[in-house]
Amino acid sequence: QVQLVESGGGLVQAGGSLRLACAASGRTFESNGMGWFRQAPGKEREFIASISWSGMTSYADSLKGRFTISRDNAKNTIYLQMNSMKSEDTAVYYCAVSNLSGPVVVMSLYDYWGQGTQVTVSS
Repeated sequence: QVQLVESGGGLVQAGGSLRLACAASGRTFESNGMGWFRQAPGKEREFIASISWSGMTSYADSLKGRFTISRDNAKNTIYLQMNSMKSEDTAVYYCAVSNLSGPVVVMSLYDYWGQGTQVTVSS
């Protein structure tokens, strides 16, 4: 059974940093595209970043430069480094895995999802 578990969320002050991790279990995903999404209260879930099996990345334009996605295939884990955080970054953050190998941007092309981790940025 595939399971994705996010960790690293919490409370951070504006201007601070957090690093999220998403550990996958149940199978290896070294050939799969993986990504991060977030959902703020009252808003739709939105794409943050994705990474292909080979390390090619794609970012939401509004977050490029502050957020960095990476992966460690040996650990079956992806990461999201978030810097210069703002109050509008407050959301539940989700990781996801696609059966496609590229840096998938479209949410409907993801097949497995984690349960999410809360990130709150205080101003």
